[in-house]
Amino acid sequence: MADQMTPNNIAASLPLADVHLSTVPGFWPLSWGWWLCIAATVMTLLVLIVKTRQHLIQQKARKEALRRLKSLNKPEQLNEINLLLRQTAMTYFSRQHVASLTGEQWLSFLDHQLAEKHRGFVALSGDWQQGLFSSRVVEQHAFNTCYQQAKLWLAKARLPANGQHLPVVTEADDV
Repeated sequence: MADQMTPNNIAASLPLADVHLSTVPGFWPLSWGWWLCIAATVMTLLVLIVKTRQHLIQQKARKEALRRLKSLNKPEQLNEINLLLRQTAMTYFSRQHVASLTGEQWLSFLDHQLAEKHRGFVALSGDWQQGLFSSRVVEQHAFNTCYQQAKLWLAKARLPANGQHLPVVTEADDV
């Protein structure tokens, strides 16, 4: 019985070499799939950085105008508010077209840059005209309404992207 063959005895009698496990593969060098993922991530980050920078540069004039508007809070400064709106519009739109607009055309231009629900310059035409061309100072309530409309335009007007100077669209062009 001593000569009985057990699995351990069989394995010991065979001329087998020890099993050597290979080392665990490392992360380097990366496979081509990982390189594609890294390249796509880097490209996405670069595009985001460039777009964010362009957006910040484009919004610079708008933010400066909003900052300046805060100091124009007296009814006798309505003309200066109008000038601020004109300067801001000339920054984003064709200087020749914006500079040639006056009266109702100017107010219509301002309204056309706002969404339908925010338009109100033409409706306030009388107050704007009185404040700009009359020797009388507009009433505080009328000034506050015009001020809020100017603030709304500076904050929400649809301005061209990337500094493209777009031509002006007026009611005469719409017909």
